Amino acid sequence: MDLISILPIVAMVLALIIAIVGHEIMHGLMAYRYGDDTAKNAGRLSPNPLLHVDPVGTLLVPAVLYFSTGFLFGWAKPVPVYIRTVIRNGGYLAAIQVSLAGIAYNIALALCASAVLHTLAIPSSMVSLFIYSFFSYLVVINVILALFNLYPIPPLDGSHALSYFAAWMGWGKVAYWMDRAGRSRYGFVVLVLLIISPLSAYVFAPMHYFIALLLP
Repeated sequence: MDLISILPIVAMVLALIIAIVGHEIMHGLMAYRYGDDTAKNAGRLSPNPLLHVDPVGTLLVPAVLYFSTGFLFGWAKPVPVYIRTVIRNGGYLAAIQVSLAGIAYNIALALCASAVLHTLAIPSSMVSLFIYSFFSYLVVINVILALFNLYPIPPLDGSHALSYFAAWMGWGKVAYWMDRAGRSRYGFVVLVLLIISPLSAYVFAPMHYFIALLLP
C-alpha cells in the first residue's frame, strides 16, 4: 500500500476519533454545567483518546465496517453521567441538553469543516491531499453521528432526549416505557437489523442528503 492510499485512511481515523471523543466529552461537560462532576472525577473530560476507547465501538466495528463495506461508523466509551443530579439542578430541560450535547458538537464540527473545505483548492500535493481528506471525513462522519444519534431508538441519544421530553411534558407512561426500553438490549438489536436490512437506505437517506449539501 503506497502513501497516497494510506493518507486518506489516516485522515479518516483521525476524523473519527475527533468526532466520537468530542461527542462523549460534550455530554460530560454539559452535565458538569449542571453540577454533575461524575465524568470530571473519572477523568473522562480529558481529550486523551485512549481514555475514551471502546474496544468494540472504537476499534472492531469501524474496522469491520470499513473493510467490508467502505462505510465508517463507531462510538467511544460512554462518559458517565449521573442524570439525577442534572435533573435536580436544571430540570428535565437540562437532561435534554445533556442528551443532545454530543449531537450539537457533531453538527457544529461538520459545519465548520464544510466551511474550511469550501476555501481549499483541489489537492495537488501529499499535504494538501491529507488536509482535504481530513476535512471531508470530518463532514461525513460528523453528519452521520449527529443524524443517526437523533433517531429515538435506545441506546441512541435521541431516545434519551425523547424520554426526558416526555417526562417534562408529564407523559409518564411514555417516559416510563422509553426508560425501560433504554435499559434493555433490544434497541441495539433493532439498530443492527436496520443497518443490515434494506431499510438502511431510508435510515441513511437524510445523512446522504446533508453530506451532499455540505461537501463542495
